[in-house]
Amino acid sequence: MPKSSPALPVSSASIAFIGGGNMARSLIGGLLRNGYDASRISVAEPNSELRQRLAADFGVRHATANAEAADGCDVILLAVKPQVMKTVCAELRMVAQANKPLLISIAAGIRSDQIDNWLGGRLPIVRCMPNTPALIGAGASALFANAQVSAKQKHLAETMLAAVGTAVWILREALIDTVTALSGSGPAYFFLLVELLEDAAVTQGLPRDVARELATQTCLGAGRMLREDGESPARLRERVTSPNGTTEAALHQFANDGLREVVARALTAATERGRAMSSEFGN
Repeated sequence: MPKSSPALPVSSASIAFIGGGNMARSLIGGLLRNGYDASRISVAEPNSELRQRLAADFGVRHATANAEAADGCDVILLAVKPQVMKTVCAELRMVAQANKPLLISIAAGIRSDQIDNWLGGRLPIVRCMPNTPALIGAGASALFANAQVSAKQKHLAETMLAAVGTAVWILREALIDTVTALSGSGPAYFFLLVELLEDAAVTQGLPRDVARELATQTCLGAGRMLREDGESPARLRERVTSPNGTTEAALHQFANDGLREVVARALTAATERGRAMSSEFGN
């Protein structure tokens, strides 16, 4: 799966964001940093405070009605919760059928065929799962395109998501649920690990601020090594594990306590929850 280029071209496409929450904010900010024209972006957000803040911070057009923001746009990005997606699509159906825009959904669990059905059918739809580090331009997103998406539209969708981090394509939509469990929810697993490392060090006597600084920087450095070194995580782990040393003692304890199995079960639980959401919110 090729990674997107970091050099993003300026696009003339008009883009409507349906929903103005944190992920929409991060994507808008990323697009503007990479040369997009704010006048080509509109946002529909029912919360007046969020709506006004987006307009003030970014200079984008804004509206309370979804159809008003989306009318005439080349791209409609659906940044709403799964439980309201069906209602939102009903409000956009006439606009979508009239203009046939590219639809991009970042909602967990809701399949592209469900969105297509709610919007009237035969529309180009990209499903993607970004994650919260997109807020600082370090996100990870996986994308899936249905059969109606053109090569030009795929490039546009990839460019938009690459504005806030890494964007990769997957060929089977069912794997979006695995992506959601891996990278969509993954930041929470990472934060939990740092939290547990910090707490364990505090229990042994380190001041909390020192424990947090060391744990945070250690994880940041390890992440950079993974990105920049080119070696597999297994090989990097082996390189810092001396026989009969402290690292080996910790890793043996992880193994004895079943860490590998715990992680596998956690990822399975998150994946299955994503699959269940399509039935729970998709009827």
